Amino acid sequence: MKKKAASHPPKTGPEKVVLVGNPNVGKSVIFNYLTGAYRVVSNYPGTTVEVSSGSAVFKTGRYTVLDTPGVNNLIPNSEDEKVTRDILLAEENYSVISVLDAKNLKRGLMIALQLIEMGVPLLIVINMIDEARSRGIDIQVEALEDILGVRAIPAVATRKKGLDQIPSQLPEARKSSFAFQYSPVIEEALRALEPLIPSAPISGRSIALMLLSGDETLRTWLEGKADPAAIRELETICRRYQSRFSEPLGYRINVERLARVEALLPAVFIKSRETTRKWGPLLAEWSTHRVYGWLGLALVLYISYWIIGVLGAEIAVDFMEEVVFGTYINPWISRWFKALVPVMFLQDLVVGPYGILSMALTYALALILPIVTFFFLIFGFLEDSGYLPRLAVMSNRIFSLMGLNGKAILPMILGLGCDTMATMTTRILETPKDKIIVTLLLALGVPCSAQLAVVLGMLSGFSAWVIFFWVLIIVGVIMLVGFLAARVIPGECTSFILELPPLRWPQLSNILIKTLSRLEWYLQEAVPLFILGTLVLFTLDKTGALATLERGATPLVVWWLGLPAESTGSFIIGFLRRDYGAAGFFNLARQGLLNQNQILVALVTITLFVPCIANFFVIIKERGWKVALAIVAVVIFIALLMGGVLNWTLFFTGWQIR
Repeated sequence: MKKKAASHPPKTGPEKVVLVGNPNVGKSVIFNYLTGAYRVVSNYPGTTVEVSSGSAVFKTGRYTVLDTPGVNNLIPNSEDEKVTRDILLAEENYSVISVLDAKNLKRGLMIALQLIEMGVPLLIVINMIDEARSRGIDIQVEALEDILGVRAIPAVATRKKGLDQIPSQLPEARKSSFAFQYSPVIEEALRALEPLIPSAPISGRSIALMLLSGDETLRTWLEGKADPAAIRELETICRRYQSRFSEPLGYRINVERLARVEALLPAVFIKSRETTRKWGPLLAEWSTHRVYGWLGLALVLYISYWIIGVLGAEIAVDFMEEVVFGTYINPWISRWFKALVPVMFLQDLVVGPYGILSMALTYALALILPIVTFFFLIFGFLEDSGYLPRLAVMSNRIFSLMGLNGKAILPMILGLGCDTMATMTTRILETPKDKIIVTLLLALGVPCSAQLAVVLGMLSGFSAWVIFFWVLIIVGVIMLVGFLAARVIPGECTSFILELPPLRWPQLSNILIKTLSRLEWYLQEAVPLFILGTLVLFTLDKTGALATLERGATPLVVWWLGLPAESTGSFIIGFLRRDYGAAGFFNLARQGLLNQNQILVALVTITLFVPCIANFFVIIKERGWKVALAIVAVVIFIALLMGGVLNWTLFFTGWQIR
């Protein structure tokens, strides 16, 4: 048993601190405590995975804090795990705060042990001590410190208990004195590999363990650090020692690592009394119950949609659009701009029908911003309460029919608020295949709240059969397209392994900090795309291309879809904004130009029609030009196909919806 090393003097100068831990262990709460409002959320280079960074200034020095994605292993099985490993592999001059869940100490120590093998300066924070104690679990913190040779801080992050110790203990972060030997054959392989490993911020031993475990994601890093001969020698050694085991070496290494963690647990993990029965564990059981779970899910979805759809999409949007922008901002700026800039072209560019202010900023700030604000508040509440993983579990069986897992429900729900933002949140999915499928389904059949409000308002005045068939067709198309896409799009489907954290009442301050950070992200990433999309439409309008498109599409709309010629404009404008397209059909219906059969055809087609132009540019940003164009082509084909088939089916059967 190793004793703690002597205290180090305070560190000086800029330095990095990297937060590492399993999902749902409280890293973000600790990050918010350390950095406050000084944070930036951005994609890790070459990926769509977000990494938060922020500045922290303490008496002990100034730090740049990085909040990495939650991981279950530092030998990557997902893009999130690869990003976390790459940060540790690429950054210089950093310490690591390893955040552990006191209730699941074994799982956390598996990550901590890998960090120890990397030889990085380490500080351990054991979070959720209160929840562990309520279950009769006592963590012997000093015993853990003695064993690992690093400082460990017990904490309750949501109440900020123990977090005040982190600034003073950061200078104490040091390499652990804990070490253990693998089986003789693995140790022999490590001795053969280590001399060939290029220098890195982490130990050659840890990199050798990754290579023995079959980590293919290291190849790019190796190619930039070692010559081809050395890489071939490393691969030869790995194959040679793998041949001496019947099971994968990665599995063997993990088994031995787990056995070492289990051996030290009795000294630090003591179950001393009976579990305290509280409302949290009881609700946690009900939340995934085969009956109560679905009732709870329905209630959560109803409340979420009421807050986002009613408070956000109706009340807040109406106030921003009609009062703030419609009554004050747009008329005032338009009046002054036209007075100061007499050039008609520039007037149209800024305040015209397709103007940067009158359309792009009004759309981004008056229509979308209120919706996503309420969504992020609800999302933050569900995230911090621990309910989101349960939502994914409850919906997993449904999404498995489409080759996805339960995590896909999160962007799909956001799509009911705004498909543009939902497309960005597909970053939470593990594989490129999952991200492409969900992006396709969002673009195809998930109506945003603005469009949905118009559609439901339109349907409310007509037969219930119209509503029934509209829902049936849209859901059926989404399920069928998802099912086929999972078999056509190359790549592996991810397994669904998700730990359920305890339910807890979240802190309002944490929710507000997360919401403000996400709104900053929205303003930085989405608003420029709205402006770009508006400029494209402005150009099409000025060159006459928009009118040409409308004339060219009219025969298809009239003959194939069976709709009046006036409907063509609704489809064209639907590419700008989905709710404008639906609103166009609403006006035609009020004028008596559409019967109930045509209403059903129109709504099915416009719901399945191309994503709005802002969403299109976000798809380009997230998935690239080729995938974006392929998705748009598929969506247009399916929308027109389903609309035409429905029209001609109703025509030949002679069935009139009453």
